[in-house]
Amino acid sequence: MAFLNRTEAGRRLAGSLLAYRDRDVVVLGLPRGGVPVAYQVARILHAPLDVLVVRKLGVPFQPELAMGAVGEDGARVLAADIIRLAHVSASAVAAVEARERADVERRAARLRAGRASVSLAGRTAIIVDDGIATGSTVRAACRVARSRGAARVVVAVPVGPPDARTQLGADADELVCLESPTPFYAVGEFYADFSQTTDAEVADILERAAARPHADLPPAAGGDGPPVVEQETTIPAGERHLAADLRLPAGTTGIVVFAHGSGSSRFSPRNRQVAAALNEAGLGTLLLDLLEPSEELNRARVFDIPLLAERLAAATAWLRARPDTAAARIGYFGASTGAAAALWGAAEPGADIAAIVSCGGRPDLAGPRLAAVRAPTLLIVGGHDTDVLALNRQAQARLTCESRLRVVPVATRLFEETGTLERVADLAQAWFLRYLAAA
Repeated sequence: MAFLNRTEAGRRLAGSLLAYRDRDVVVLGLPRGGVPVAYQVARILHAPLDVLVVRKLGVPFQPELAMGAVGEDGARVLAADIIRLAHVSASAVAAVEARERADVERRAARLRAGRASVSLAGRTAIIVDDGIATGSTVRAACRVARSRGAARVVVAVPVGPPDARTQLGADADELVCLESPTPFYAVGEFYADFSQTTDAEVADILERAAARPHADLPPAAGGDGPPVVEQETTIPAGERHLAADLRLPAGTTGIVVFAHGSGSSRFSPRNRQVAAALNEAGLGTLLLDLLEPSEELNRARVFDIPLLAERLAAATAWLRARPDTAAARIGYFGASTGAAAALWGAAEPGADIAAIVSCGGRPDLAGPRLAAVRAPTLLIVGGHDTDVLALNRQAQARLTCESRLRVVPVATRLFEETGTLERVADLAQAWFLRYLAAA
């Protein structure tokens, strides 16, 4: 299965749409199944959520076979080839269309519960469904968005057939589709849980989305309001006790443990900015000091990668011993020497780390263990940090796990240039959403 459920699919889909975050966009879910997916996209992009009600026109003697679709504002798409091959008369098409148009109006009024539709004038409309089959309903939705003044129409789906782009034609400016498997038979076969979404569930999602500022939407499905845990604590590591800050959004399924580099701490503003982006996406974070204050002055300890990895393993074991985090997938985010510690620790037998992000890191310092790393690894390096970039390329060549190297243009080692740290946060968020969102 490609996706656990629609919630996980929405989180992963949002990871491919981060370029639209905090922009003038409106996310539009197609009821019913597309709305839970769209809710996660809107939450992570900090965008308003609305629905576009579209109904399939089923062939009279085979209702599951779409011969077109109708939507709000008179939108209409017909599949002439299906109508011809099925020998459906014009009068039969008209009868089905009249019935479905009446249902469109009733459903739109019921789902919005008296709320006005969100204005699309001059904005980017991101139309989200749980998947594309024939494309008729999505095309009708695109036409509704155009009629309401959308300046740009983006279709975003977790799964669709290889010819989905062709199906949409000129109705969409852009298609974002995570999975395009061959052969493709039905959307539902790519979900472990594809249970039906009810109108009541859709109405509840829309009410929750409308009740709060868009940047303040709940961090994960299954729980509204503030994080269930926001705690300063200490973690035992042998005879030492490591200071740590734990933040768990409601319903989180993944936690990222931060390993800072030499000369830094859990109060690093760079790490905290990245952690905030992960929290917004519904992921938990653990920022900790791998050394006690008295050890920070000892340069041998600062560069003792096996020791740092051992401390990281102690923090991981602490998370797995807690009832509220025991089931969560765990990822590592490492900077500078912390990246080497993350890779070293993930290479230990039984470590079971789901993903790693190295930011301006020194993965070369984990050289003896690189080939044993199994966790998918993302290496982020500044384009102007030429020495470290060369070391990362050499280290990546020694990795046998899935890995990617992403270079942030104009950035130096600390990503202090305008917009570069935001780019790091976007890359890390997308990587961890991909591997930690489904536990």
